[in-house]
Amino acid sequence: QVQLVESGGGLVQPGGSLRLSCLPSESIYNFNSMGWYRQTPGKERELVATITLSGMIHYTDSDFVKGRFIPSRDDKKNTIYLQLDSLKPEDTGVYYCNARILSKQYWGQGTQVTVSS
Repeated sequence: QVQLVESGGGLVQPGGSLRLSCLPSESIYNFNSMGWYRQTPGKERELVATITLSGMIHYTDSDFVKGRFIPSRDDKKNTIYLQLDSLKPEDTGVYYCNARILSKQYWGQGTQVTVSS
């Protein structure tokens, strides 16, 4: 069973930054894509961005990203990241790592991001 372990969440002031990490239990090359989703209070889980095996990045169509959230991948560390900049209180929520192999998808346990002064 694939396991995804997220880290890097926490409490940050508005305008601050965080970098989330996701370490899978097997090689990132085994996945067709990996990415990040989030669930903010009162809303359903939504896509932030994904990175394909070839390295292409796909962002959500929603406006909330607007260049503030940038995914990346470090093949040597077998880890993907999500850089969160210019954070706003409405970004508060649980951020989940996702990995897909053909029709199967796997989820991490989520990491809490709280943006508050």
